[in-house]
Amino acid sequence: MFERIRRDSRDEGLSIRALADKYEVHRRTVRQALAAATPPERKVPVRQSPVLGQHELQVRTWLTEDLRAPRKQRHTARRVWQRLAEEHGAQLAESTVRALVAQIRQEQAVSARLVPIGQEHPAGEEAEVDFGEFWAWIDGVYLKLWMFALRLSHSGRAVHVAYANQAQESFLDGHVHAFNTLAGVPGRVRYDNLKPAVIKVLLGRERTENQRFIALRSHYGFDSFFCEPGIEGAHEKGGIEGEIGRFRRRHLTPVPKAPSLSALNTRLALADTFDQGRRIAARTETVGAAAIRELPALHVLPIEDFDVATLLSCKVDAKARICVRQSYYSVPARLAGARVSVALGARSFTVRDARPGRPALVVAEHVRSLHKNTQDLLLDHYLEVLTRRPGALPGATALATARASGLFSDTHERFWAAARRRHGDGTGTRLLIAVLLLHRTQPRHAVLAGMEASLRLDRLDADLVAVEARRHLEPAQASSHTGSGPTTAGNGAGDAVRDRPPPSLLGYDALLAAGPVETAGELDVEQSA
Repeated sequence: MFERIRRDSRDEGLSIRALADKYEVHRRTVRQALAAATPPERKVPVRQSPVLGQHELQVRTWLTEDLRAPRKQRHTARRVWQRLAEEHGAQLAESTVRALVAQIRQEQAVSARLVPIGQEHPAGEEAEVDFGEFWAWIDGVYLKLWMFALRLSHSGRAVHVAYANQAQESFLDGHVHAFNTLAGVPGRVRYDNLKPAVIKVLLGRERTENQRFIALRSHYGFDSFFCEPGIEGAHEKGGIEGEIGRFRRRHLTPVPKAPSLSALNTRLALADTFDQGRRIAARTETVGAAAIRELPALHVLPIEDFDVATLLSCKVDAKARICVRQSYYSVPARLAGARVSVALGARSFTVRDARPGRPALVVAEHVRSLHKNTQDLLLDHYLEVLTRRPGALPGATALATARASGLFSDTHERFWAAARRRHGDGTGTRLLIAVLLLHRTQPRHAVLAGMEASLRLDRLDADLVAVEARRHLEPAQASSHTGSGPTTAGNGAGDAVRDRPPPSLLGYDALLAAGPVETAGELDVEQSA
């Protein structure tokens, strides 16, 4: 209803009072629909048939078996009622059983096959969506991936995006990416009965749709069309069925290799651009030229993108990890045992502190894992604990992950080794952790430069690394001190510490010799002197 109210307000310009009269609702409800595409949650009572419900599966089994039985020896509604009473002791009214049998038979009815008829699609009117599977090498691992594809029926232009799964976040994110790439929204989109969109297939074209999908459709203002279930409905979206196979043969053969899923999607985007130069069948114009001609007929994009993330409430385990979809992600160690809010996107994993009385600040961000039973642990999340337990650092899983990703560089290794040789394992490791904490406030390249300077000066101190990191960020200020006082010959960034002039009290001596200060202006003059 919210979607219809928003459409009538947008297309027909009806007032709030007119919409309230048309849909027989309060004006407050109309204002809610115009303010947000998603209705406020309400508690709906779950009604069940306590007596008939426990026998529904048995009745469906009998009527399904009837489809293979002789027509004259199939169950009637009365025979179903008699068997329930005789074999299962059900105390039911015959009319109740008769209504259930009629409902099941309507669902089992299969419409007659029709000869496919060629179709013409006006510009901007329709698009088709589907998922197709393919295999790829991602960072040396052979993975089964899923390709979201959206194809404009008029021009034939298509958008392809690779995902690690067919989850609802991927389904919604594919729409947002495709609409942004096409710079517009088609009037209607055809689907088969994908689980991210359809919860239950009802009689005919009726579907119980997912609320998140309804919100997406309302946000972008397009209509949806669902094909018949099974092979019978494949011809109703033949354009996207053929497009997935063509694209897989043309651009994904041989099996592609990429360092990451993001790099693979960049390759798919280049393939989409290349395909704009092809011609479909006997058309005289290219796909790209037809897409340019179709662009003015598409609906205008909303100002804001639809938020595809799924909001979850998760509890952090004793190891400061969150388990979502069989993958583990780290959070700051102070949140161990707490409940946090997680925004699970198609490619991202964002954690916010959800404890009462605290602002909902982002405390951790990860790239969503492509594999199950994996751990994405950040070393920074465990530094406070490692300060108290430095002996746990050498074998820490987070350290191994940081080394594999290159975040824990050769400069860190050399600084750590030098600190342990000079101060011992415990004190040297704590010194390294103090330097790692600088990454929270200083850019990575500046901290690395500070560590290199500390190693050249042979002065292993976290404060010195911090000073040299700041000096690395302000080269002009560092160079302005050079030559202003006595210096010591040397080379490297660490020599800037010895290039500073020695401190002097001449300014204070001048103030004492000048006597009492009368005005603020005189004080300024004396200080400048």
